[in-house]
Amino acid sequence: MPFIQTGNIQTYYEQHGESGSPLVFIHGAGASHDMWKPQVEHFSNTYNVITYDLRGHQQSEGSDDKYTCELFADDLHQLIDRLGIQEPVIIGLSLGGMVAQEYAVKYRSNLKGLVLADTAVASALTLSDKMLKAVYPKFMVKWTIRRMSDERYADWSFKYFEMDNEIREYLKKEQLKLGKEELLKVTDAIYSFKLLPLETIEVPTLVILGENERKAVFPHADKIVELIKTSRKVIIPGAGHASNLENPEVFNRELEDFLRELEVLPA
Repeated sequence: MPFIQTGNIQTYYEQHGESGSPLVFIHGAGASHDMWKPQVEHFSNTYNVITYDLRGHQQSEGSDDKYTCELFADDLHQLIDRLGIQEPVIIGLSLGGMVAQEYAVKYRSNLKGLVLADTAVASALTLSDKMLKAVYPKFMVKWTIRRMSDERYADWSFKYFEMDNEIREYLKKEQLKLGKEELLKVTDAIYSFKLLPLETIEVPTLVILGENERKAVFPHADKIVELIKTSRKVIIPGAGHASNLENPEVFNRELEDFLRELEVLPA
């Protein structure tokens, strides 16, 4: 199994179709590289597709550090650097989209394009976000994680997401593989995420949303489009938060069109 040193941990990664232009996929909180299977199968015939497990997830090591999206982005930078990857297209979903934003701002000199799917620009952007954060502050969420069994918390985590039941069960099983202490540190990373200077991002950017995504997420997508002048937004029909899994056919087609615009896909 391939591992690579990123900072003070060993990161698990997979590489498929090494001869093409590089695409790097970043999974969401509690998930793993495995969630990108439909995209690996579709794109690996044409591209160098890299998937990996974020710090503390699945086969990648955890650490005693305070987890932040910036730390995750530093790991990603080292993964890309040590694999010798030049001008990748970075694709991130949910927490992965937050990490992708951090990477794009901090390491934009080595970036061809950016795809941000079903993600947020801050833990509290809108009034609705701030009210929710007031009702469920970080200490209360962490108390709930500690108090509940892993199974009950997994159920609660996905309670308010409208998504295909099969996908929901898959993501719950994935989250159950994440240790409770790691989950607490990932919660820290999400709650500490703040709006970045996205206006400094100049590469073409695709913003993706499932049409059944939570309404609170849509203003975040609009904020990305407002700040990144080279961005555009697409909606994936019949999909919710895990749009790449719930409607992979359309997700892949939209991504393929975007890559063609970047001139990294044969016409």
